Amino acid sequence: MKDGMDQIMKQAQKMQADMQQAQQELATLQVAGESGAGMVKITMNCRHDVLGVVIDPQTMDDREMLEDLVAAAVNDAVRKVEKLSKEKMGGLMGGLNIPGMKLPF
Repeated sequence: MKDGMDQIMKQAQKMQADMQQAQQELATLQVAGESGAGMVKITMNCRHDVLGVVIDPQTMDDREMLEDLVAAAVNDAVRKVEKLSKEKMGGLMGGLNIPGMKLPF
């Protein structure tokens, strides 16, 4: 029984270290969200920090359309960040083998 617990603790420690490394890697990865066929582009890192915004000058005449395009581009970037984060972190959670538990949840 003790050997089993030791093994689980080692797996948990390795998983924690791997997760910290993955989080550091995710913080440096960038995604680009866009809307309006590229009229608005948002660059975001995987910590959800907006790093850049590019707006086509043609959209400046229609404030409501521009607001909608910015919101859509941000949402596009957020979805891409979530997908990338899930892919990166999901593989780590599956590595912990605890009898009777299926991970990820």
